[in-house]
Amino acid sequence: MWFVMMTAMMVPTVWPWVSAFNRLGGNTLVFSSGYAGAWLIYSVAAASIQLLLPHHVPPSIAAAILFTAGAFQFVPFKRACLMHCRNPLTYFLTRWRDGASGGFRMGFHHGLFCVACCWALMATTLATGVMSLWWMLLLGTVTLMEQVSRWGEPVRMGVGVALLIGATKQLLISV
Repeated sequence: MWFVMMTAMMVPTVWPWVSAFNRLGGNTLVFSSGYAGAWLIYSVAAASIQLLLPHHVPPSIAAAILFTAGAFQFVPFKRACLMHCRNPLTYFLTRWRDGASGGFRMGFHHGLFCVACCWALMATTLATGVMSLWWMLLLGTVTLMEQVSRWGEPVRMGVGVALLIGATKQLLISV
């Protein structure tokens, strides 16, 4: 379930990468498989954590998840990962690998950057309900705007503030 959810939410953000890879003559299925492999690892970890949590996440745990995700939006590492995600052509021109194994490795490497960039946002589904279609749609939109639009930086910061406010609200509920 996690893998399907992650794949659905990340397709719009990886599409510019797949298109650029295709234009450069790469096998997009191999590249996409490498990318999906990175998200599969994340999905297994997230599903394992979900199994450890109660069916209804207590407000204090929800607050901790939202706070972590909100604070991560302001960490320089997040900004560095977003810079990578915004520049597929630069990456391919400097790190091109020939053949199927090269395409898979490039896809997996980019997928790791993407996971590093988005892991905290995706973890918020543990606090809001893993199968919330609206939340998944919102997260997909946010990640797309952060990575592809010219308003990426203000979106990143606004989402961080909103998540910190949500964490505070959840914390107040738990008191």
